[in-house]
Amino acid sequence: MTTDCLFREDAYLTECRAQVLGVTDAGGIVVDRTVFYATSGGQPGDRGKLVTEAGAAIPISGAVYTDPAKTVIAQVPGDAAAERPAVGAPVTLTIDWDLRYRRMRMHTALHLLSAVLPYPVTGGSVGEDDSRLDFDIPEAGLDKDEITAKLAAMIAADAPVTTGWISDAELEANPGLVKTMSVKPPMGSGRVRLVEIAGFDLQPCGGTHVRRTAEIGAVRVTQIEKKGKQNRRVRIGWA
Repeated sequence: MTTDCLFREDAYLTECRAQVLGVTDAGGIVVDRTVFYATSGGQPGDRGKLVTEAGAAIPISGAVYTDPAKTVIAQVPGDAAAERPAVGAPVTLTIDWDLRYRRMRMHTALHLLSAVLPYPVTGGSVGEDDSRLDFDIPEAGLDKDEITAKLAAMIAADAPVTTGWISDAELEANPGLVKTMSVKPPMGSGRVRLVEIAGFDLQPCGGTHVRRTAEIGAVRVTQIEKKGKQNRRVRIGWA
């Protein structure tokens, strides 16, 4: 049982038809294909709704992977008491697009931030209004305005953002592609997804992104925090 993760090939899909494969012990609804991004890599799962053939709408508060290899996704109903559709039933899934798109823009901005600050990333979080990356930096000396200006220039460049795939073996042969120390890209399925921002960044990532950097819009560094001797947390938000 696997889920076809449509968002990996097209993050702009907002709706799809699917068939119910099962219900998890926690009440999550597993389907054969989905537009719902599942919580991973610091990005929250999508919200939205699942509609049955009879027209009953089940609010979905999130989506999660049910296996370490990240091949099966369960949609989590917002109402624990909501009646789950039967196995084999056709359903329609629709995400909260406004929420997803804000997170897409933020996630792409974080990739640019990791290019502005080329240090190992020890943690991160994608939000719709506030996002952050934690960097392993021995000496700080970080300037909010300088970083903001560099981000603005990259965004204004309107660089294309594309995705591709490499094998597990290719990634193992190129460990420098992995910037994150705390979150490793999912391996074991035989291939790993890469996200490239032309001229600026290339790294493994399973998240959703905009097609061009200009779509991000204006962002700014809102705070730089010292979280340890060699750990600096850089927060960004909408300008």
